[in-house]
Amino acid sequence: MKITQIEEFVTAVPHIPAIEKSRPGDYLERPISLIKVHTDEGICGVGEGGRGGSSLGAEWIGVNPMQVNLGDKGGAMIMALYDIVGKALGVPAWRLMGSKHWDRVPVGWWSPPLEPREFAAMAEEGAKRGFKTHKLKARPWNIVEIVKLMTKAAGPDYGIIVDPNFTFGDLSTSLRLAESLEPYNIEAFEDPFQYLPGWHQYRDFRRHTRLRLAPHLGDPQMVLSAIRAEAADCFNLGGNVERVQICAGMAAAAGMPVWLQVVGLGLGVSGAYGTHVHATIPNATIPSDSLHFTRENDLIGGALTPIAGFVVVPDAPGLGVELDMEAVEQYRVG
Repeated sequence: MKITQIEEFVTAVPHIPAIEKSRPGDYLERPISLIKVHTDEGICGVGEGGRGGSSLGAEWIGVNPMQVNLGDKGGAMIMALYDIVGKALGVPAWRLMGSKHWDRVPVGWWSPPLEPREFAAMAEEGAKRGFKTHKLKARPWNIVEIVKLMTKAAGPDYGIIVDPNFTFGDLSTSLRLAESLEPYNIEAFEDPFQYLPGWHQYRDFRRHTRLRLAPHLGDPQMVLSAIRAEAADCFNLGGNVERVQICAGMAAAAGMPVWLQVVGLGLGVSGAYGTHVHATIPNATIPSDSLHFTRENDLIGGALTPIAGFVVVPDAPGLGVELDMEAVEQYRVG
């Protein structure tokens, strides 16, 4: 088998209105590239690039997909090759990655930076859609008010992951905010402040609050060092299949749960790939950051729409989804 052709479709699909409001036009500035990879045996695979499009080289033409080491690479071509190899062997992509631990995987609702009442409205919507967990981009000046309003809107059992992207600044500010948030159902504090050059302040944070601390990592050495330093309760993990499985395995050995961000604000093809990866991680019990359902159209015909906060893992060969070409043409910009 050899690759004979790579078709590329650059698409611009708006986010759902609540998200689009905070980043108007972002989908146009950072379009998403979809690819369809053809082989001489008539088997095609689909893949998805990151936001901002992609540049495909001719080096893949003539390559035998069956001879590519898939686990230590990432990107649109690797998604497409998992799809092709799975179809050729008659097995779902997760079987090429490892053992299946989940028939359906948890996913969470998500919000960008918004005003407090807008966060509350999204929480109410998320709860009505059946999501159990809501990750939000947090800022120190209003996070307490936001969580209070979200809890009022969605109920006390609605879980919240607080992700400040380091903007809480330092240990003392993070501890002060954590103390104010302890009465609420906070599932994790993700990267509240910078941990480098060492983990000692993350360890100190854990010693003074019951809230779970979650570094966002993709380097096995960093995960190991955080575990050794007692600087984490759980992890948000990214990277290729091999790295994610190594990192998650170390966390599992330490008795820690994880969630995955191998894909993010993408479309349905990347959502399918992320679902297959998630299925192979036994301790990925926290809802993932796979967010293909936060777009106006996922371009796979809604095949992986969450039900009650879960996405069913495809068992069809390959990724188990196909591009809705009518929708692709509707949103195509290049």
